[in-house]
Amino acid sequence: MTSYLSRPGGRIAYSLDGPADGPLVVLVPGMGDVRSTWRELVGPLVDAGHRVAVTDLRGHGDSDTTFATHGDVMTGQDALALVEHLGGPAVLVGNSMGAGAAAWAAAERPDLVAGLVLTGPFLRDPAMPAVVAAGMHQLMRALFARPWGGAVWASYYKGYLNRGHKAPWLDEHVADLRAAMKDPAHLRSFRHLAAGLTHAPVEARLAEVSAPAIAFVGAVDPDYSDPAAEAQWIRDALRAEVTVVPDAGHYPHHQAPAVVVPATLTFLAGLPRDPAGRFGARTSDRA
Repeated sequence: MTSYLSRPGGRIAYSLDGPADGPLVVLVPGMGDVRSTWRELVGPLVDAGHRVAVTDLRGHGDSDTTFATHGDVMTGQDALALVEHLGGPAVLVGNSMGAGAAAWAAAERPDLVAGLVLTGPFLRDPAMPAVVAAGMHQLMRALFARPWGGAVWASYYKGYLNRGHKAPWLDEHVADLRAAMKDPAHLRSFRHLAAGLTHAPVEARLAEVSAPAIAFVGAVDPDYSDPAAEAQWIRDALRAEVTVVPDAGHYPHHQAPAVVVPATLTFLAGLPRDPAGRFGARTSDRA
């Protein structure tokens, strides 16, 4: 079942499963992905008694393509609006830019974010000269233009970003991504996001994050020049427990569910609860 949350500029699509009184977990995909990316995690979360909401990004999946703005901050704002709508606090689970959005949300509203689970997280921009970064954004505009943009992204997602072990359902998932981007409005939204994406607003707020966090970094994730070094930086920046996942690229949650799922369930089980069994609110003070 798909539900919709009205936001300025359009509607965000989400699905909701699990007991109505369970502690809330909200899952946010990365750029160019859809909410079925979380299929390996949703069932175990529901079985453990959690209320699980899985969103689509603006202009992605079943969300509207009418939004004029995209990016980490807007995605974080959408996630917080969904938590308020469903009744938080919640643990936010994010991949790639969705992880950055979750971290930004934890800094913005610590009362609504009880914890963070981050996979393949982008919490800062890659180090490069400004002229190179500008060139990369121009390249994104060219690569993801019509009529070839959807096919380019599907190939990039399946091969480059999924280095290492591949989920048995990856071909089906990639076919869904490519089919969605045959819609010019979806491709336009994705291109707008990709060409303008920066994680600088996330990095600027990391010192304000008080929520406990765990993260999973693929040992062969091509989006990091040095995955082990990035994992250490994330540990230091968030005081997080970080696992470097062997034979996984940018999507540890579906490339290595045997690692990510049990660690996530253990993390959630250790978080404080209120008398009703829901996740407890936090303050903005960082211990």
